[in-house]
This record gives sequence, structure tokens and C-alpha cells, in this order.
Amino acid sequence: MKDTDCVWLLRWALPQLDMRWPGFRKVRGQTCKRVERRLRELGLAGAGDYRDYLRDNPDEWRVLDDLCRITISRFCRDRGVFELLGREVLPELARRAEERGRPVPRCWCAGCASGEEPYSLALLWRFMDGVPGLECRIIATDSDPAMLARAGRACYPPSSLRELPEPWREAAFTQEADLFCLRPELRAMVEFRCQDIRHSQPDGTFQLILCRNLVFTYYDAVLQRKMLTRLADRLDSGGILVIGIHEHLPEPAADFEALRPHLKIYRKAAHTRTGP
Repeated sequence: MKDTDCVWLLRWALPQLDMRWPGFRKVRGQTCKRVERRLRELGLAGAGDYRDYLRDNPDEWRVLDDLCRITISRFCRDRGVFELLGREVLPELARRAEERGRPVPRCWCAGCASGEEPYSLALLWRFMDGVPGLECRIIATDSDPAMLARAGRACYPPSSLRELPEPWREAAFTQEADLFCLRPELRAMVEFRCQDIRHSQPDGTFQLILCRNLVFTYYDAVLQRKMLTRLADRLDSGGILVIGIHEHLPEPAADFEALRPHLKIYRKAAHTRTGP
């Protein structure tokens, strides 16, 4: 299938999935390869035939929705964001936890793919100074069971670790053949759940939510505003929301104040309500 044919198909199909073409424009290669494989499975000749197939087979939309999941991840992707989290945000969470009698801080990574992002948080917490014995609970969600299975194995190629300091690699991973596998005590800090953020979110509230390169890249404006409200409901008053560095919060976003606009790190306003 030609790139132009794939682009034509995606421009037609994505709005019907509450997604938007601009989010896929630069990363369409991954989706187009998947769609091309699907056409071969169905014995279809091209994009036009698949469009007709979607019209005649409504259940196929769920398959296409699965094909449109973008999975680009590595440890501490966008290093400046994670440096600030380790230097300022997580220490603040730790201080607040100690002031409240050492309850366990809760963090949520939405759209965690194969686990590099939540494990990056676990590494930051473990190597952060000043909180000996204070635990952190990290919930990581994704809608793709195959990605979650890879996250559970926690073994990665060297390219996934290229942003990590060398001492962290040595302390946190064991090498098995050509893969680096995270040590069990660090894997234990993360709980993975199969959830599609559009339909369900973890119960309770969190002090930190990472929702990066997902909602505010791939979903349309209406769904973005709806999801921002749900994220706000899941954050404690004063909690921190981190989105992708190339993303923007939809307007209105009065519930949030920018802490580091260039890194897209926001604090939930103290007056804002919290959910259950």
C-alpha cells in the first residue's frame, strides 16, 4: 500500500475513532505497516477495499482502533522532564508524605506501553536522596495486553536505556544475552493494569500523573477536553500532571497552572475538586 493511500485512509477513518490526523502525521509509518498487514490477512487489494470492508463490517473498527496504538518508548524519554521530576517533583511528594505521617504516595502512568516510563519513575524514586524506607506506589495502565506482557518481563535492548546514567544501568539491571533486565525489587514497585484510558481509569486519587504522548496527541479536541476533566478528578489538590513536551492542554484548562511550561509540567489548582 502506498503512503498516499494510507494517508487517505487514515484521514477518513481517524475522526470516526475520535482521533485526529495531525497526531499521526509524523508517526504514521508504524500504523500504515500494521494496516497493510491487516489488508493481507483479509485478502484485500488496497485502502479503498478496506474502507468498504469497514463500512460493511462494523466490528472491524475495533481492530483498526487497536492498529492505531503508537508504541514509541524508552527510559527517561525527554531527559529534562525526568531530571526535574527527580530533582523537584518527587522530593516534594516525599516531603508531603512524611508530613502526613508517611502514607504511600501514588503515581499513575497512563499509556505505559512496554513499561519504560513507570520503571523510570521507580528508578528516580529509588535513587533519590532523602527518603530512606519511604515507598511509592506506581500504577501503570495500557490498553494493549502484548505491551503489558513485555512490561512485565522488564527486559530491554540497549537502545531503550540510552538516556539513563551509567551507574543506574549497573545498579538496576542485569544483562541477559543482548537484553538488560530490571532487577525484581524495582519491578515490584510498579503495578500494571490493562485499561483503556478512554473508558476506565484507576480508582482513587494520585499525587502525580504522567499522561504523555497519548491523549493530547492522538485524540480529537472533544475527547481531549473530556479526558482532561477525568485526569483532574484523579489528581489530589496540588497534584502534578505531566504531558508530552510537544503537547498542549485543551482550553479551558483553568484547573491547572504551569510549573514548567517548556517541559509541560502542571500543578492542579488548590481550589479544584477531586474525584472519589
